[in-house]
Amino acid sequence: MREFGFELAVCAGLERDGRLVARQLSGAVHGSRIVDCVVIEPGPAFDKRTRITDQTIPPQLLEASIGPGTPRRPSDILGDSSYAREAVETGLACGYLVRERRDGQAYVRATARYPADWFDGLVAIENKPDLGQPGELQRQLRTDVSLALFDRVWLATASHVTGAHLNRIPEAVGVWRINPETGERTIVREPTPLPTEEPGLELRARHAGRVDVRPVDAAAKHRYRRRIAERAYGKGWRVPFPDCPAVEERSVAGVGGLAYCTRQERFVRPADACDCARAGPDVDTDARRAEHSPWVRNPAGTRRRQAGLDRYRS
Repeated sequence: MREFGFELAVCAGLERDGRLVARQLSGAVHGSRIVDCVVIEPGPAFDKRTRITDQTIPPQLLEASIGPGTPRRPSDILGDSSYAREAVETGLACGYLVRERRDGQAYVRATARYPADWFDGLVAIENKPDLGQPGELQRQLRTDVSLALFDRVWLATASHVTGAHLNRIPEAVGVWRINPETGERTIVREPTPLPTEEPGLELRARHAGRVDVRPVDAAAKHRYRRRIAERAYGKGWRVPFPDCPAVEERSVAGVGGLAYCTRQERFVRPADACDCARAGPDVDTDARRAEHSPWVRNPAGTRRRQAGLDRYRS
C-alpha cells in the first residue's frame, strides 16, 4: 500500500474506535514540521466546544480580548490588516462572532465564552509504512520529543519492527504495527508522556558538528497547542472526491468516505485523478465523519438574539 493509503488506514482505524482524528497539520512553532496524523483527546468542556461551530475558529480571535460581554471594534483589538479582517469575517461566518452596529460603527462580540478545557490532550502519529525507507524519520521524531507540543508521539508502520529500528528512534516515541487492510494496531512499544506544560526546544537545522535549536516557552506552546486542536477539529482527515467516473467510495476498517480510483487501483486525492473532465461520485464526507467520530456537524450554535440589538444590525 502506498503511503497515502496507509495514512488513511491509520486514520480510519482510530476513528472507528471513536477518536477525533485529523491529518497533515503543522507540528512546529517556528519551523515547517508537518505531522501526519493528530488525535484530539476530549476534555471536560468538549460538548461546549461542539455547540459553537463545526469549523475552525481563527486563532487570532482566541488570542484577542473578544468575549461574549461588551462588544468591541475589531480594529481596536486586532488591527486593520487584511489578515485581521479575514479572521473577523471567518469568525462571523462560522458563528463564533456576531456583528452589531453602534453609532454607525461595526462592533463584534463572541457568541459564547471559549471553553479552554475542551481538549485534554493531543497525540501525534508519524506514518512510515516501510521502515526500510526511513527518510527524515529520526530527525522528525527528535523534533517532536524535544519540542513536546504533543502529549504522546507514536510511530505507525506496516514493517516488522526490530530492536535495531527501535534503537534509531527516540525512546519516548511509541510504536504501532498497523495492518493497512483492517486498521488494526499492535503495540510494539508504549510512548512516554511528554512535558507539554514546560518549555521546549525546536530543532531547526542540522549541520556538520552542530544542530540549530530555538527555545519555545511554555506560553507559546500553550497557544500553539490550542491552534493545533482547533485546526484538527475543523479539518478532519478525509479529502474531497475527485471529479472522475473511475473514482468510487470505499471504506477501510469499516469506515467510509474514501475515494478509490478503480483505474489506478489506489486511494486518491483530487490531484491524483485521471484527466477525464467528467463528474465523479457525490459523497458527503462530512456525514461520514459525523457518523463515526465525536465531531458534531451543523450544531445549533451559540448565537443569541438580545433585546434591542435588531436596530444595530448591518
